[in-house]
Amino acid sequence: MANSPALPPSSPWVERWLPEVARPYARLARLDRSIGIWLIAWPSFWRLEPFVNRSIAAAGNRGELPNLKMLALFGYGSTILKCVGCTVNDLLDRDIDRKVARTKNRPLASGVLTPCQGFYFLVFQVLLCRILGTSLLFLVFSYPLMKRITYWPQAYLGLAMNWGAILGWAAIKASLDPAVILPLYTALAFVGH
Repeated sequence: MANSPALPPSSPWVERWLPEVARPYARLARLDRSIGIWLIAWPSFWRLEPFVNRSIAAAGNRGELPNLKMLALFGYGSTILKCVGCTVNDLLDRDIDRKVARTKNRPLASGVLTPCQGFYFLVFQVLLCRILGTSLLFLVFSYPLMKRITYWPQAYLGLAMNWGAILGWAAIKASLDPAVILPLYTALAFVGH
């Protein structure tokens, strides 16, 4: 890595706590930027008390403490899926990213990581993701391609970011009642983003 282009420092925790060899992978996954994690996590954490007496992943009945196991599971899943999305995006857009000031220092665009290293990192992340919503992987993998075929890629991103609402409902209710999840998912996907 001595001949690799230098990357600007990311968040202090990446520099302080991760070994140097792991830092480009943390940047590739954008672990130093948490907003994507929250955008994926919130739909699965939301409470739906006006509609039903149970919430999605966050808690049981009204007045009960949140289900910490579910919160941890959906927090983990949100983190992994966001990282997968960032890695796929950077693999597909590395040639474009080299030409854009905002993205030219990303690990793949700058040459700090090779496409092969990025691909192996992606495989590792997908294996971590396997324990949860693999049904979401299609949306995560195809989102970067939407920038090439539509002027509305953020609408498609809304579909990916809010899939957690369906997973959360299924985890708590052990069902996929279309009368509940379709309006919920549609509202979150098209109004929430």
